[in-house]
Amino acid sequence: MSDYIVTNPATGETGFNPAPTTDAEVSASLASADSAYRTWSRSTSVAERAALMQRVAELHTERRELLADIIVREMGKPVEQALGEVDFSAAIYSYYAENGEKFLADEPIELLDGEGSAFIRRSSLGVLLGIMPWNFPYYQVARFAGPNLVLGNTILLKHASQCPESAAAIETIFRDAGFPDGAYRNLFITSEQVADLIADPRVVGVSLTGSERAGAAVAEVAGRNLKKVVLELGGSDPFILLSTDDMDATVAAAVAGRLDNSGQSCNAAKRFIVADALYEEFLAKFTDAMVGTVAGDPTQSATELGPLSSAIAAERLSEQLSRAVASGAKAAGSGAQDGAWFSPAVLTEVTPDNPAHSEEFFGPVAIVYRAADEAHALELANDTPFGLGSYVFTTDPEQALRVADQIEAGMVFVNGVGLDSPELPFGGIKRSGFGRELGRYGIEEFVNRKMIRVLR
Repeated sequence: MSDYIVTNPATGETGFNPAPTTDAEVSASLASADSAYRTWSRSTSVAERAALMQRVAELHTERRELLADIIVREMGKPVEQALGEVDFSAAIYSYYAENGEKFLADEPIELLDGEGSAFIRRSSLGVLLGIMPWNFPYYQVARFAGPNLVLGNTILLKHASQCPESAAAIETIFRDAGFPDGAYRNLFITSEQVADLIADPRVVGVSLTGSERAGAAVAEVAGRNLKKVVLELGGSDPFILLSTDDMDATVAAAVAGRLDNSGQSCNAAKRFIVADALYEEFLAKFTDAMVGTVAGDPTQSATELGPLSSAIAAERLSEQLSRAVASGAKAAGSGAQDGAWFSPAVLTEVTPDNPAHSEEFFGPVAIVYRAADEAHALELANDTPFGLGSYVFTTDPEQALRVADQIEAGMVFVNGVGLDSPELPFGGIKRSGFGRELGRYGIEEFVNRKMIRVLR
């Protein structure tokens, strides 16, 4: 049996189980991707590739219910959130289809001596390897594939082992949209095969979204082979509450920020840092709302919280919660595990020596801290090895920007959650990785910015 198998976390039923990609098939796929790069991508214009990408967007929209049902089965995402992910993916593909020519237009350079002309011409690099996670099976691929195929790079894609059906569905969409054989190839491969691909000189770069451990392993192999990597890793994003004129709305945003995708988002709000004067009211209302959110059948449209992606993921979260409590934290809510199901919990009194202080909780567990003042809130926010996203809630616009400037993260959202959009760059610093996806910067990672100077 292949390691790639769909196991429905809500029911335990198994499904799609493709054969693993053999070494010979990997070799053939790499040769095809390299050939497509040297022929198709060099003989087509940005506009022609963008037209194909627009068709990819349309097919996501046309097949949205089918695609959503697949990931509900694969990783337990509530169906309304699954539909939202498909729609967001379509929007990303459309964004690069509509803006590719503008982003890749020649960039003039003003010459100091005024002799002749010079400009930057952006062009593709070659075959890229993408390594994608299970928590957003379509969205993560869209962030990587959308800009790079419009640019003219070709793609080999290794998806998470529990998402083979969505991986196959994505490849079918690219083929049905008119992309030639080799432009986008899905591979059901092992870590050893990944390492061999990275070492191959025909692969020019690697993009990974996943765990810190996986990122370090890929970066090590890529470094030895002088390959560029983009890493989107974990996060333990702070949600800083300094003032509010509507506590109920703020609490609702906090809960939504924590429980999106059943708490399994790298850029979810995970550590809630609350000004002393607001702490008691926030904690009471936030705890009631978190604990009162009951997991349900992910196939039902009313469900907001589904199972975790697997029983193993739930066991890991349960062990983390137990360690935190054993180290002195107080837990509200049961935090009970039943297979892949996990009930929400809220931790308080987490001290710097508690392992929970520096870990990422990938599930419906939140940590709430009391901050004496703005400076203390920033100290708590930045006291983490991660630096992905962050959230600031305040009624003072000057304070919002002052705090945003001092947060050590790649992204700051003020007075809102769930504000991601195709035009907004996504990425982090510190142990959350490096590089950017989405926006115009997402098409700039794997590009040759060739300088051309002409004397007249």
